[in-house]
Amino acid sequence: MSSSSRPYLARALYEWLLDNELTPYMVVDAEMYGVIVPRQFVQNGQIVLNAAPGAVRDLVMENAMIAFSARFGGQPMRIEIPIEALVALYARENGVGMVFGHEPVIPEGEEDEGDDKASSSAGPSLRSVEASEESASDAGSEDGAGGDDDKASRPSSKRPSLRVIK
Repeated sequence: MSSSSRPYLARALYEWLLDNELTPYMVVDAEMYGVIVPRQFVQNGQIVLNAAPGAVRDLVMENAMIAFSARFGGQPMRIEIPIEALVALYARENGVGMVFGHEPVIPEGEEDEGDDKASSSAGPSLRSVEASEESASDAGSEDGAGGDDDKASRPSSKRPSLRVIK
């Protein structure tokens, strides 16, 4: 089972915001189990926290938890945010950032119970993409013979790639 991408993306985005002299704000699902935040500032089940170095102390962004100390109404408080409770991370100045969607959770042991069950319950997987690409490449001719009409009518056997458009 692979680990969540959320903590890695959050750390990278946080560093990028600081490098660009922007103020990182975190939106947190305050109703999630394990979240420790000042309840008086929770609105609609969420809280927005200023996570700039000048506003927090001892910030730790681990794979499972984000934790730091901050002052609320002059009172120091230890904040704890399970990584699943991080809803968004953005810049106060311009709103640039990321909203984190809910990642699918596959209970331990189920990923080994057959490819068909894992593929159908968890959506497309890398394995199914590779299999469909192999099928597409098997359908094409090996020597590349065929006109442009032939290429347009069959799926491309190339891997997807990004192009820079100027």
